[in-house]
Formats: sequence, structure tokens, C-alpha cells
Amino acid sequence: MLRIAVQSKGRLFDDTMNLLAEADIKVSASRRTLLVQSSNFPLEVLYLRDDDIPQSVANGVADLGIVGENEFVERHEEADIVDRLGFSKCRLSLAIPKEINYPGVEWFNGKKIATSYPFILQTFLDKHHIKADIHVITGSVEISPGIGLADGIFDIVSSGSTLVSNNLREVEVVMQSEALLIANRQMSEEKRQILNDMLFRFEAVRQAEDKKYVRMNAPKARLKEIIEVLPGLKSPTIIPLADEAWCSVHTVLDQKRFWEIIGKLKELGAQGILVTPIEKMIL
Repeated sequence: MLRIAVQSKGRLFDDTMNLLAEADIKVSASRRTLLVQSSNFPLEVLYLRDDDIPQSVANGVADLGIVGENEFVERHEEADIVDRLGFSKCRLSLAIPKEINYPGVEWFNGKKIATSYPFILQTFLDKHHIKADIHVITGSVEISPGIGLADGIFDIVSSGSTLVSNNLREVEVVMQSEALLIANRQMSEEKRQILNDMLFRFEAVRQAEDKKYVRMNAPKARLKEIIEVLPGLKSPTIIPLADEAWCSVHTVLDQKRFWEIIGKLKELGAQGILVTPIEKMIL
């Protein structure tokens, strides 16, 4: 049985539970119970604060954890990154009042910076030989300049709307962050086998993202041209129809080029184009 620590609330919680559901790992989303076992997979979920997850994985309270890269780097605990999950993306940035002229990172010399991420900030300042006073806050960091508590802030930025509403502007992006799957370094071989099974499911979900399964009737006279415009995983599936002049073509298309390719297929005489979303894809 694997134990995975996940954030007990917020966007990362929602994204994590969606991933488990898409991987057909059934877990109750109720956070009234600290520890919940999956009904169809050898996994139990431990709900924790995000900043407690790296330590819990490092000391073996949990075998795995899904945590923001920002929290993992800040806590610098001894655990392995086994997968980058690609969701809950954000960045850690320095921001200052928008009316201030910003000449460069040297502006922060001698300034007071409010943050919940002192380790990452200090590492950045040391790299650029900046001496600043770091004021650690575990709440609404963005209000600090407005109430005279700090000259600038170092905090998570997603859309940037919180900065704008507090009369701040982003001046330095220090690191990008996304959800990570981290693992205890002392996991048994049996648990690693379960982990591999879970990673296989996660990859199948990821491969299906933004993909469409497309079926169409195509004139055999234009079949070679139609195949040339299809960027399928390998070669498309060709099925004969009762009308010998036509065949059925099945393939997978990426959402990014979907309409461009569909337009070309119609020009080449494809008809009855049926598009189906893909839930999972095994390569």
C-alpha cells in the first residue's frame, strides 16, 4: 500500500483529485478524514498543508507527495522528483509599487522585501550579490508595501491580478513552478512497483490531453493526399466500405492543429467527419 500526501485545499487539491479520477484511482474527496484509502487501487491519501508535504515525504510519513515546486524547493528536503505533472503552474517573482522606476535587480540593495519564501529569495539575492532585508510573512504578502511594511515583495504570481489590485508590478521572475510528484528515497521495491503502475496511468492521461480521435469517409482516389496531411501517431487506420470508391480513415489529431487539418481534409473530399474526445492513450 502506497501513501501519498496531497494538499488539503486550494487549486492544487482540485487538480490532484482530477488527476487521480482520470487515472481511475477512486478516492473520497472529503477532507474531514485525514487519511482516506482508495477503493480500487493500493493507495491511501493523506491530506496535509502544502508546506508540510516535503518533510512528510522526506521522513517517511508518506511515500509520495504532490506538491508545488515552489514549496519543494523552499523546504529543500531530501526527496526525489519522480514526475512533473504539468498543472498548477505559477511563478515566483519580485514585485514593487508600480509608480517606482525600476533600473534593475540592484534596486533591491538595502531594501526590505516581504515574502513567504525566504530560502529561494536569499539564494537569488546571493547569486546577484544583493544585500536586502528579508521580512518573512505567512499571510497576504502583497499588502506589505501598501502599509509600509516592505519596499517590495517576493511571492507567487499566476494571473498577476492580485499584484494589479495592490498597485504592484512584477519586475523579476525568479523561478517557474508546477506540481511535482515527489517520493521518499527509502521506498521498498514492492511500493516502487505500485508507483510504476500509477505513473503508467498518469502518462496515459497526459498523452490523451488535447487529442481528438477522428473518423471520416474518404474517397480512395484522394487517399494518398489525405494520408499526407494527417500527423497521426503512426499511420492512420484504413477500413474498406461497401462502396468500393470510398474507405473509412481513423486517426488521432492534436487540438492545436485540429481546425487547420480538418479544413484540408474537407478540401480533399473527406466526408462524415466524426470527432471524439480521448480519455486515455497508451503508447
